[in-house]
Amino acid sequence: MSETGSGTGSETGGVREVKSAARTVELLELLAARGDRPARLQELADELGVPRSSMYALLQTLISRGWVRTDITGSLYGIGIHALLTGTSYLDSDPRVRVVRPYLDEASEALGETIHLGRLDGRDVAYLATRESHEYLRTISRVGRRLPAHVGALGKALLAERGDEELPEGPYQALTPNTHTSRESLAADLAAVHVRGYSVDREEGVAGIVGFGFALRYDVPAQDAISCSVPVARLTPEHEERIVAVMREIRTKAEATARGAGGAVQWR
Repeated sequence: MSETGSGTGSETGGVREVKSAARTVELLELLAARGDRPARLQELADELGVPRSSMYALLQTLISRGWVRTDITGSLYGIGIHALLTGTSYLDSDPRVRVVRPYLDEASEALGETIHLGRLDGRDVAYLATRESHEYLRTISRVGRRLPAHVGALGKALLAERGDEELPEGPYQALTPNTHTSRESLAADLAAVHVRGYSVDREEGVAGIVGFGFALRYDVPAQDAISCSVPVARLTPEHEERIVAVMREIRTKAEATARGAGGAVQWR
């Protein structure tokens, strides 16, 4: 049975990909990645390689359903509020996030620093929950945002749970002068993570910030990790030692609780 305008694409897991669905997802991901930079119709059509008329029709459909929004002139497009509602539903329904959230609060209260929960998604880490330090407040929440796995404590903790053969070839994107840009440099760092049992990000993702990452091994290989971020100006050897001790304890508690929860749907 054919479907007007649906099209077909490549095989995905033995099932032929629906081209119109894939295009819709690509558009939403593109708009989400632009953040506070709205796009014009022609930009979107060019980026996704589709006719202007087809892109306009798709945008109007998504606007009517709340997935895309437009300005009063109808010439600029951005991600819509329904993307937020769906993202919130994902977080509320995820059993791992529910288990770990209280321990993020515990770590935040014990250390007074910013605590993150992230999940590996391809070559990036998606931030699922954050408890901000009262001493160092970000103007924009990281929840729902992504960071390349090679630049942060969360990502490096998770990459270290995998073999070096899974590392992509370089060169890697540099976010600061301290970012690993070669496969060899990153692999050497991950070897040290194996020895320590946790990762350290010394201003590799954000200048002036040091992070300590701990993989949560309730899945094999680990998909989630927690981290503590600290401004360089406040990081003394004594404070670093306490951060590592507290975060190790938090990891142990979170892993034990997650394993004992049972009954959760095993998503893939």
